[in-house]
Amino acid sequence: MTTQSTQPLKILIADDEANIRRILETRLRLIGHEVAAAENGTQAMELFHSFQPDLVVLDVMMPGLDGFAVTEQIRVQVDTPIILLTALSDVADRITGLQLGADDYMVKHFSPKELEARIRCVMRRVDNPEVEAIKPPGQGGVLRVGALSIDFNRRQAFKGYTRIRLTGMEFSLLELLVRRAGTAIPRLEILPPARQAHSLLKESIQQVVERAASRCMAGAVSAAIPNLGT
Repeated sequence: MTTQSTQPLKILIADDEANIRRILETRLRLIGHEVAAAENGTQAMELFHSFQPDLVVLDVMMPGLDGFAVTEQIRVQVDTPIILLTALSDVADRITGLQLGADDYMVKHFSPKELEARIRCVMRRVDNPEVEAIKPPGQGGVLRVGALSIDFNRRQAFKGYTRIRLTGMEFSLLELLVRRAGTAIPRLEILPPARQAHSLLKESIQQVVERAASRCMAGAVSAAIPNLGT
């Protein structure tokens, strides 16, 4: 991601409420962003591939393919920033969204200015990952492999003191593989924990593992992660 938070962004909005789509689309365009809008999850995925946004704003409670499902599908492919919108204030729903890989969560009804501020904050974190390296990993429950540190309590990975952006699914798989280092893990053993946070197809597991490993450290991680079994 090379787009700077001060520059115009390509933003995809997906919400089944026409009024919300219109308000957000108008507001974001007024401040210079390029916007595409979808009224359901299926349309959102089609636009995601054709529009190739820098950031996605997703309503959770959409009919058919909801915001959680769209987040899952996006996270299998890329780490494009995602902000989830919901009419529910339940903490469990927020946790679910964040575990699936969402970058932020907003409860309706909110001010468009608040969304603008959240977008700036999310893009600042994406463009400048060093801003997350405020504190080193905690001493308890930390595994170190060369310059890589994996904090299992915080569910965070660091290269030196810089935090590595991993989705919840990627961290879960990385943790499983690192804890089982030196052994080949059958796919059937990987699928159950994976499905706690992600509806993965068998063919997608290797892709997620390789993406997580490449983000951590191409050299050091290879010694810690075993091969997938059949």
